[in-house]
Amino acid sequence: MDCLFCSIIKGDIPSKKAYEDELCYAFYDIAPQAAVHILVIPKLHISSADEINAQNSVYVSHIFECIPKIAKEAGITNGYRVITNCGSDACQSVKHLHFHVLGGEQLSEKMA
Repeated sequence: MDCLFCSIIKGDIPSKKAYEDELCYAFYDIAPQAAVHILVIPKLHISSADEINAQNSVYVSHIFECIPKIAKEAGITNGYRVITNCGSDACQSVKHLHFHVLGGEQLSEKMA
C-alpha cells in the first residue's frame, strides 16, 4: 500500500507532530486553512468515513476523546472546528481517514 499518511506514521515522511499515542497520530497541516490546523489520523489504515465499522470504530472514538487535549495543547482556547472529507466530491485528497482540527482564530461561518 502506498499511503502518504501511513508513511508519515512510520516516520518515512517528516511531519511536525502535535500528538501521538498507540492509536492515533496528530500533526500540523503543511497548508494550514486557519491559525491552527492539525490533522488527526488513526494509526490503522481506514480509507474514509465510509470504511468505519464495528471492528475499527475504537480508533475513531479514541480520536474524538483526544481532540480536546490536542486542541488545548495547541493553544486553541475559544473553540475549534473538526472536519473530515469523504470521497472525491468532498475533495478527500488522501485516502486515509483524517480529521482536520481548525482553530486559533475566529472561523468563517461559511464552510468553503
